[in-house]
Amino acid sequence: MEQRDLYDKDRKLTGKTIYKGEPVPDGSYIVVVLVYIQNSEGKFLIQKRSERKNGLYATTGGHPKSGESSLEGIVTEIKEEIGLDIKPENLELYYGGRSESSHVFWDDYYIKMDVDDIGKLKLQGEEVESLHWFSAEEIHKLMEEGKFFKNHYEEFEALENWMKNKSLKK
Repeated sequence: MEQRDLYDKDRKLTGKTIYKGEPVPDGSYIVVVLVYIQNSEGKFLIQKRSERKNGLYATTGGHPKSGESSLEGIVTEIKEEIGLDIKPENLELYYGGRSESSHVFWDDYYIKMDVDDIGKLKLQGEEVESLHWFSAEEIHKLMEEGKFFKNHYEEFEALENWMKNKSLKK
């Protein structure tokens, strides 16, 4: 059974852990990581989650295992969920935050890379049904139709703002 590290409100390790699925104790937090992978055509690699995981479209993400850093955690999640090897140094942290109501710290990563044939990637069947390349417009439409996971969509909006601000600085 997977364990997750617990942090205090200042994101310092408490030395305590919980098992996957256990509630986060009051005053403690866990880390949630996700990644948006964008190809050279400007499309994003989006997964259709398994029915067990709500069946909605979302990006790749999860929770670092006990002992993993945020960056190590997202590299592990990418490999486990969609079978893709990513070099940590190629990932860029574009957003981080804390949610009091969910007892989590969010770390959102971005990488620009082309994936030759997503049909050949080994998907974690219990979590991921399929992979697709979608434009930003298609992601917005999926959200309007109630087919995109709301939490991940909010992080997509943060990505769009980050990308816009980044391009303005050039």
